[in-house]
Amino acid sequence: MYSTLVQMFEERAEANPSYVAQLSRDGASRFRPVTYLELRRRIRAMAASLMRMGVKRGDIIAIISDNRAEWLVADMAILSLGAIDTPRGRDAMDYEIEYILKETECRIAFVENIDMAKRVSALKENLPFLETIIIIDERNLPEDIASFSSTIGLRVELYGKLLEEGFALISDESVDNAVRCEISLGKGDDTATIIFTSGTTGKPKGVMISHSAMLFQLDGMIQYFPDIKAQMIWLAVLPVWHAFERMINYLILRYDNIIAYSKPIGKIMLVDMATVKPHFMCSVPRIWETVKAGVYQTLKTKKPIERKMFNFFLAVGRCYSNASALVGNRVADFKKRNRVLDFCRGIIPYIALKPLYALGRKVAFSQVLSKLGPNFILGISGGGTISKDVESFFDAMGLTIMDGYGLTETSPMIAAQDFTHRVRGCLELLKGSEIKIVGEDGKSLPPGKKGVLYFKGPQVMKGYYKNSELTAKVIDKDGFINTGDLAVMTRSGLFSIRGREKDTIVLSGGENIEPVPIEKAIEESEYVETAVVVGQDRKYLASLIVINVKSVENYLKDMNIPYMDRGSLSDSDAVKALIGREIQTYVSVKRGFKLFEQVNRFYILTKSFEVGRELSLKQEIKRNVISELYRKEIDSLFA
Repeated sequence: MYSTLVQMFEERAEANPSYVAQLSRDGASRFRPVTYLELRRRIRAMAASLMRMGVKRGDIIAIISDNRAEWLVADMAILSLGAIDTPRGRDAMDYEIEYILKETECRIAFVENIDMAKRVSALKENLPFLETIIIIDERNLPEDIASFSSTIGLRVELYGKLLEEGFALISDESVDNAVRCEISLGKGDDTATIIFTSGTTGKPKGVMISHSAMLFQLDGMIQYFPDIKAQMIWLAVLPVWHAFERMINYLILRYDNIIAYSKPIGKIMLVDMATVKPHFMCSVPRIWETVKAGVYQTLKTKKPIERKMFNFFLAVGRCYSNASALVGNRVADFKKRNRVLDFCRGIIPYIALKPLYALGRKVAFSQVLSKLGPNFILGISGGGTISKDVESFFDAMGLTIMDGYGLTETSPMIAAQDFTHRVRGCLELLKGSEIKIVGEDGKSLPPGKKGVLYFKGPQVMKGYYKNSELTAKVIDKDGFINTGDLAVMTRSGLFSIRGREKDTIVLSGGENIEPVPIEKAIEESEYVETAVVVGQDRKYLASLIVINVKSVENYLKDMNIPYMDRGSLSDSDAVKALIGREIQTYVSVKRGFKLFEQVNRFYILTKSFEVGRELSLKQEIKRNVISELYRKEIDSLFA
């Protein structure tokens, strides 16, 4: 039985050596397969080269790269030797890279390309421990590597050369046995990785995750989709340094599946889906929202009859989906529900709408569904709660988006929706874990009451790197970690996320308001790209609105309303009226929002928020930064 991630992979490679493990583009942009046997050979070869370089158990090695086939080889090679990796993406800020490499006293760093090598070398003055960088992508390299190495004051190695040298090394049975011996010595409690959270405030925190924490999730994930079969294909688009995508990579290997590498860019992603025909894809809510917006954008180019037909069948699909949930007992029971009454309410529309629903999939939704490929089964969303509107939109077309939930500190899996019995808006706890919803008095709350979510399970981190004091603040004496999320439990044991405790806005009248549901509602509008609700200690709520410029321009053209340029849209009375109507439509009492949750005023922005500025690397809103950057605009909303 395996105790580490590498031991798990070795078992799968031994059992099915000829299975395909990876699909990635070659120089001709064709997807080339790598088998489990070949992947194991590459991992062992890279491990042998790292061993020759002096890497030993407990060393910390950085990987600064986006998602690619070589990333997994580097990761597993490091873990093979009992070393620890600390990963980051190319979009990381220089100060973050400097902090991580310095804090971990990192001697060796894998970097994706020459540009990243130059960025890291520019920080060398403040990185006394860094000695070697290994460049993965060998395009655009300087002709004289030795001269480049001398110039930057770091030893420079090339990934490809190390791999070839490693192949030669493991051809010697004694070297291969030495690598295998290191693999066998690994223990479940060994630290596998230190993932520094980008966060929105303060210094990055290094989350120490053990092998056993990751493996617990991989073995338990089968509860959510039991029909996973060998050699199913997963399209990988998320940054692999995030705990979510990384866990999925290991999950793919655990169940003899295939990783196909793509990018979270619409045109590239859709072309790759048509090419590799994946069964699954993991993404963040923002990408699914973009897909929905893209469908409506395309719809505007269609004939009026086609638009009416799509909207008709979408309404049918929504009604059918709701009826199906009632009949199948898939409705959240925050309060006591009558199962017989639910069934009676749903059965007639379920039977009546089923033929129309099937027809809609063929005549109205076929073009959208075909872009996902003939094998597509399931989209998995993580890194934030998917909005009800987006979820019901895909439900209406018969496409399942399974919501997942977790934290980097929980490696990351806490809960997900059951693919075979999905209750919209609710999550099922991973078996073997425990949660409690706690009120302001510190006592556990009954179903239907909102409080802070506390979690306990084998996947909780070992702690924050070099910060036992902070670790003690978030993990109590009983082993429960304070997630900082607000949640409500159902009577049947599921739960729903209702915002962040630290995001809560308290109006001057004492009303406590969660901004995220309001923002998600506003963002359902095709004319809104991002909404940020503000109003702490004020009399009412207001919002910064980043408009979807293209959609707004199309609206103005359709209405024959002149405007000067994109910069003038924020001052346009017609645009202000449009956004005002949209906010009133999506944030209303009819949609379940209280009067004090209404957005009274708004300020229009035409420039999209940027990662590293208004957005974290996980594309989460950095509220404190936005408050400073747009202080003048926010103050004007309460003048």
